[in-house]
Amino acid sequence: MLQTHDPRALRDAFGAFMTGVTVVTALDAQGRPIGFTANSFASVSLDPPLLLVCLARSSRNLAAFTQGPGFAVNVLAEHQKEISNRFAQPVQDRFAGLAWRTGPHGAPLIETVAAWFDCALERVVEAGDHVILLGRVQAFEHSAANGLGYVRGSYFTPRLAEEATRTASAAPEARAVAIATREDQVLLFEDSDGQLHLPAFDIPQGEDATLASRLREATELPVVVGFVYAVCGHGHERRIVYRCELGTGVATHGVFFAPEAIPLERIGDEEMRGILQQYVGESALLPQLPTRQAD
Repeated sequence: MLQTHDPRALRDAFGAFMTGVTVVTALDAQGRPIGFTANSFASVSLDPPLLLVCLARSSRNLAAFTQGPGFAVNVLAEHQKEISNRFAQPVQDRFAGLAWRTGPHGAPLIETVAAWFDCALERVVEAGDHVILLGRVQAFEHSAANGLGYVRGSYFTPRLAEEATRTASAAPEARAVAIATREDQVLLFEDSDGQLHLPAFDIPQGEDATLASRLREATELPVVVGFVYAVCGHGHERRIVYRCELGTGVATHGVFFAPEAIPLERIGDEEMRGILQQYVGESALLPQLPTRQAD
């Protein structure tokens, strides 16, 4: 049993919970739009209509959110990863070039989101290194768009899962590729010429082998296959990239790298290098925190 004073282990445990992704917005004391990315969103009550989000006490906008009249929660759609990344970065103006409008009660609303809730601030609850913002819903709207998901430090979308199913049916020889991680480090295989690559396997239809069994055979480590991270390639060269978690033990094949230490110049496959660059960028922006809130 792990002790709760191990922040990294506790963070990883929290990160196993799948959530949606939101951008929480408000106006500061000068009337300027502000916002942050968070997955610490939950519905609380239908009568009265209440919801909550969490905000780090270290946030530069703590006073604006805890002392202002209200805020909005924008539930991002699956095509809005870039917006999530933008509001997770310490940039000067997160709203520059963004399509948004003022909500019926004053808070900024981002266009084409899956849903939005314009709230009056009901209460602020102290919660350790965070505060809980309890909002009373004054207005809301939702669309038919699927929401953007988040788990174990990465995004996932329903569209990718559907595309992977279509690819597997249309291209039986599609390769399965693994972004296999353990304690935030990524496993890469090395060729005889020193080039690195993600673990990849041909798994023809009709065989009993799976990505988990092939990766387990190659590394002699426990393997848990997670969600689809990407689908790429063309025609019969299609590849389905999965997130995988590796268990304890010594890998008999492969080398672990911290995301920021991956020597991308040694990744010979341009498409896979792009996938890894995307993963590295998301890992840097979106640490696995209990609230995955950045400001």
